[in-house]
Amino acid sequence: MNGAYDSMVALQKDLMSEHIKAIQRFKKGMDIHREWEANIGQTPHDVVYEEGKGRLLHYKSQAETTYPYPLLIVFSLINRSYILDLKPGKSIVEKMVQAGFDVYLIDWGIPGHADQFLTLDDYVNRYMYRMVEYIKEHAEVDQVSILGYCMGGTMAAMYASLYPESVKNLLLMAAPMDFTSKEGLLNQWADKRHFDVDKLVKAMGNIPPWFLQSSFTMLKPMQNMVDKYVKFYEKIEDKQFVDDFLTLEYWLNDNIPLAGQVYRQFVRDCFHDNLLIQNKMRIGRHKVDLSNITCPVLTIVAEQDHLVPPESSTPVNQVVGSRDTEVISFPSGHIGLSVSGRAMKALWPQVADWLAKRSSDGKVSPLGKKEKTEG
Repeated sequence: MNGAYDSMVALQKDLMSEHIKAIQRFKKGMDIHREWEANIGQTPHDVVYEEGKGRLLHYKSQAETTYPYPLLIVFSLINRSYILDLKPGKSIVEKMVQAGFDVYLIDWGIPGHADQFLTLDDYVNRYMYRMVEYIKEHAEVDQVSILGYCMGGTMAAMYASLYPESVKNLLLMAAPMDFTSKEGLLNQWADKRHFDVDKLVKAMGNIPPWFLQSSFTMLKPMQNMVDKYVKFYEKIEDKQFVDDFLTLEYWLNDNIPLAGQVYRQFVRDCFHDNLLIQNKMRIGRHKVDLSNITCPVLTIVAEQDHLVPPESSTPVNQVVGSRDTEVISFPSGHIGLSVSGRAMKALWPQVADWLAKRSSDGKVSPLGKKEKTEG
């Protein structure tokens, strides 16, 4: 009898001890979150061009040898572009400048009420066009390489098809191009039989951040609302993990609205009618014909991407006019492509090598002007 009693007392003590530890961990987590400060976008840069709400950021090469063609990075109109330069050690921008590329990054800014009528024509044929023209003059080159991420990749492909003479290389990273697949939940939700995008835009104007964020969260509700916080709790003593976690959470919750007319056009022309991959999509007075893209094309996909499944990205290689196409499939999720430690170590050196081999037909003078290699 005494043995059973002693066991019960011991169990109660263990439970109380674990309860106290849990409370202490929770309090520590609250204290860390309260005292933590974001340290984002640390790669040195200058703002070299501004138009509308958008800014063009320039990051100078940090290598001894700089490739002659700069790299323009185009991010989605959803969320903030500093995911490409999240923090030291988790930055695509940092990797590329260390590899010898001058990098330009578009910060689209935050659209206000008056921007709800902006269209893809404005973003591609006005803002992107003028920024590329500025880069060509600023870097003293006649072409630039372009890396587009997510919706930014779709827009980069649109630009490259309309202005192929200005694009040296095109890199499409988790870029939705073919919307026939119903594998992704976004494709299911955007089905025109159930989703009236015209009514939504008419009611809201710009699409508010909470609408977009809740949609992305519900793609994987358990992972986004439970699992990751359990992991945070379990690894709260790991300072590096905690800082990485809070930095990414800061970006995930730093949401911005999307111009209503852009949202309408993207849903109707891409999700509903799949016009882009069929070379039937129009932007303003221009028809987008992907076969006009004859420069080298690298398609980067994430094998566990629940937002843009690989089968939505890879068909572009069969449609473009280029004879130099390649696919890199990487074992990560959509965001992991840009911030995971594994991607920093294995993926981006591979991407930089691909780009370097297609950017070395000249050298850079001390003043930065391209000089053709003889012979």
